[in-house]
Amino acid sequence: MIGKRIRHIKRYRDVAKVLTRHGFGFFVEEMGLLHMLSLPKRLFTNMEETDPMTVGERIRQVIEELGPTYVKIGQIASTRADIIPEEILKELEKLQDNVPSFSFEQVTRIIEEELGSPLEEIFAWINEGVIAAASIGQVHRAQLRTGELVAVKVQRPQIKTMIETDLEILLDLATLAEHRMERMERLQLRDVVEEFARSLHNELDYSIEARNAQKMAKQFENDPTIHIPAIYWDYSTRTVLTMELVEGVKLNQFEEIEKKGYDRKVIAEQLVRALFHQVLIEGFFHADPHPGNIFLLQGGVVSFIDFGMAGRLTFDMKQNFASLVIGMMHKSTGSMVKAILRIGIIPAEVNLPLLTNDIDELREKYMDVPMSRISLGGAINDLFKVAFRHQIRIPSDFALLAKCFLTLEGIVEKLDPQLSVMDMAEPFGIRLLKERNRPSTIAGRIWHDILDYSDLLADLPRYMQDLIQNLKRGRIRLEVSVPGFDIFLRKLDRITNQLSFSIVLLAFSIVMAALIIASALGREPILLWQIPAIEVGFTMAALMLLWLFISIFKSGKF
Repeated sequence: MIGKRIRHIKRYRDVAKVLTRHGFGFFVEEMGLLHMLSLPKRLFTNMEETDPMTVGERIRQVIEELGPTYVKIGQIASTRADIIPEEILKELEKLQDNVPSFSFEQVTRIIEEELGSPLEEIFAWINEGVIAAASIGQVHRAQLRTGELVAVKVQRPQIKTMIETDLEILLDLATLAEHRMERMERLQLRDVVEEFARSLHNELDYSIEARNAQKMAKQFENDPTIHIPAIYWDYSTRTVLTMELVEGVKLNQFEEIEKKGYDRKVIAEQLVRALFHQVLIEGFFHADPHPGNIFLLQGGVVSFIDFGMAGRLTFDMKQNFASLVIGMMHKSTGSMVKAILRIGIIPAEVNLPLLTNDIDELREKYMDVPMSRISLGGAINDLFKVAFRHQIRIPSDFALLAKCFLTLEGIVEKLDPQLSVMDMAEPFGIRLLKERNRPSTIAGRIWHDILDYSDLLADLPRYMQDLIQNLKRGRIRLEVSVPGFDIFLRKLDRITNQLSFSIVLLAFSIVMAALIIASALGREPILLWQIPAIEVGFTMAALMLLWLFISIFKSGKF
């Protein structure tokens, strides 16, 4: 870890200075980086006492100033209502890729190196103008030698190295924060950063995006109303992606939609049905369906682009999500609590009565609202905020799903304000619940459990043998935890010290009283071996008493 800090010392300094400039110098100091980075103390003393901006606004400014890696991480984090407070989420949602395009000479060099041929042997022509530029890459219009019009996405030069460096620094800071801040340890900050890093690594690999597109194309191969662009694998690598060029009307160009005579209600229904089919039937969905990624083609066909961010739901996850939606529709607190507990990672100390009460309050919020007016994405996000309060970790794919529905509902509301996404969800949810209770599904689940238990029984003798061996070697420790026992021990310690103090004080008083009485009756000083016993005894007893008194008070258990 120290080696990484030395290797990336300049970038560490950049990060520390930006954090300090925006009022987070305390964090740099808390992490112990102030001395290592040799930052001037004035950076920490010239901060204004009061900053008019909110914490969320300052965090957004830090991210924007630190560049592409942090912007992408911020955009991924904006989907996590279960681990990030609402006021910060709102600012993260404002993050936009704001980067200039790189030169066409670099584009040419990267394509030729990746595809192993001169540009003119691959394309009949390629436009030097940029269709779109983002943090990780940019897109150019081109035509293959075989005649197909394509969009060519090229990754920025050195972007992978830059992102790897920044991710190393983020993981180091997350580890330090866990060690030094109790709240960060409870949040398991390093796990969170690692999760975001995995998502970012996936976006860096264009072959993953190509596979996502191909998988979604199969989902809609029998649906003529939805189009997914084709991938040209012969001209695609991890850093160059060549796919069918999609040209049409973007969903936020409402005047153009009206001019071409498209039915906005039909388009809205197509979008919602497509997403629910992906989520609840296929278990694999486009996780970033904002208007810039959706086009209308001739005949009102809806086409998606940009498949770098995709969500995945297992069979059990789909069932749990369906149960959650049905519970929300029936406004059943018990069903919603069960669904949340099945979906999330539950901490051992979760307070179930308090969780139930919080969800009940949330249910009352929607009690008198017609189902057609309830936002599915908003309701799920509200549930995830409750989960955040109770430190219930929601799997990232579920968090992506909530964000996905919120984005979709924003588009649908503008296309057809009367359409209820919640109402359209019900038939899909009921279909899933019927599928779960189908005899063949139940039989399959039972058979799967039988196989699991048979494996467990087969391994049991080996586990027992290992247990006995460890017992023989004394490698097994038994730890008993009694709630409140440490408090009892502290009180017992305090009582023991008070009792010792009292006994010594009483003994000292008795001895001194006896010596004084004996001296008074004899009218002569009492001598032991020619030593004045009363004076010496008094001094020794006083010193012992003082030593006992200091020891008890130093222990803090008097």
